[in-house]
Amino acid sequence: MKQVPDTSEVRIDPKTGTLIREGVPSIINHDDKNALEEALRLKDKYQDVEITLITMGPPQADVALREALAMGADHAVLVSDRAFAGADTLATSRTLAAAIAKLGEFDLIMCGRQAIDGDTAQVGPQLAEHMNLPQITYVQKLEINGKKVTAERALEDGYEIIETTMPCVITAIKELNEPRYANICGIYDAYREKEVKVLLAKDLDMNPDHMGLNGSPTNVRQTFTPAPKGKGIMLEGAGKETAHDLVRRLKEKHII
Repeated sequence: MKQVPDTSEVRIDPKTGTLIREGVPSIINHDDKNALEEALRLKDKYQDVEITLITMGPPQADVALREALAMGADHAVLVSDRAFAGADTLATSRTLAAAIAKLGEFDLIMCGRQAIDGDTAQVGPQLAEHMNLPQITYVQKLEINGKKVTAERALEDGYEIIETTMPCVITAIKELNEPRYANICGIYDAYREKEVKVLLAKDLDMNPDHMGLNGSPTNVRQTFTPAPKGKGIMLEGAGKETAHDLVRRLKEKHII
């Protein structure tokens, strides 16, 4: 899961072209909450399920992890180090793969489809490739039967049914479920009873050239806010003259 800025309040510095994060609240990425909710439903159905949250981010991502713990997850791991700064999706997925390998055995890795601050939808599939695991993306319905995973994968014009076996990776979309809210007892446990484990760069079996900015073959050249469009023009009247005026204006704009 990932902590992201609330995009409804994001502003961009016109001089530097970078996001202004000061005063902007952070939230759990929407699709990641759907992945978490589906994991919680599996836990409700199968009593032996344990859910471990993992995120790569700055120390303040602890808040998002504790919110997810309050929803019902069992463990939380924060992968945080200045060496990870500036990571693109390739370096991020490599780091997450190394962290998961450090944690030990697992059955299912559940990610959100994409993060609202990047919209790449690359980290989940890259993670599966690094770990040599089967993957099902854009999952809108999920069934688990023993080690068999059956998923309904959304397409632009329909869906397809895909089956695989665990361990595997899936990426969730909002149609999968409706995330629950944390209750008072869950919030208390998240802050008083549960611990967020921190993994540093030295804790991972990684080549330093594969993490952070050094391990990122891509970078953002420019971020900007599109220039505002001109003021609209209202044509009044319902006669032929108004219609001819409308046609003339549309031809001038090369719309017709």
